[in-house]
Amino acid sequence: MFEVDLREAAQRVVEYLGRQRLRLLTAESCTGGHIAAVLSSVPGSGQVMEGGLVVYSPTAKRELLGVEAMWLEEFNLTSVEVARAMAEAALRYEPTNAVLAVTGLLDEEGKDGIAPGTVCLAWGFRMADGLGLFTRRVRFTGDPDWMRQQTVRHALELIPEFHRRALAGERR
Repeated sequence: MFEVDLREAAQRVVEYLGRQRLRLLTAESCTGGHIAAVLSSVPGSGQVMEGGLVVYSPTAKRELLGVEAMWLEEFNLTSVEVARAMAEAALRYEPTNAVLAVTGLLDEEGKDGIAPGTVCLAWGFRMADGLGLFTRRVRFTGDPDWMRQQTVRHALELIPEFHRRALAGERR
């Protein structure tokens, strides 16, 4: 049942991205590419998806995405600061003009004082007058699969809202 909801959310996002002429790149850690997979299951998604990067480790975040080491050293990997840095790094890729970045702990145990189910997300948009970057820290409960699905749904549902806010001039 929940996978059907995810596909419906993905369909709405693909349609929105198409209407707005956005090209999306995902930068995923804890979701392991699930956001990109759900989006790519929608017919026509190739017109709006630039790609997806799975960057679990600090090394992958640095080497594959280009996140500066200082962000990873100064802040915990599960932080809005790192999610924001991931989104900024992903926006360097052309013709990407929309990104969704996620990092978090979707297991049954916390780490470094961070509760399990804690997720940090960033939505970014390249606008004519600069970048619009929005971050959120949320917490989901349940088993790891349930938390991953909740994360994907939450991430997808907020793409249109944050893009509209960027169009209205908000930048954070």
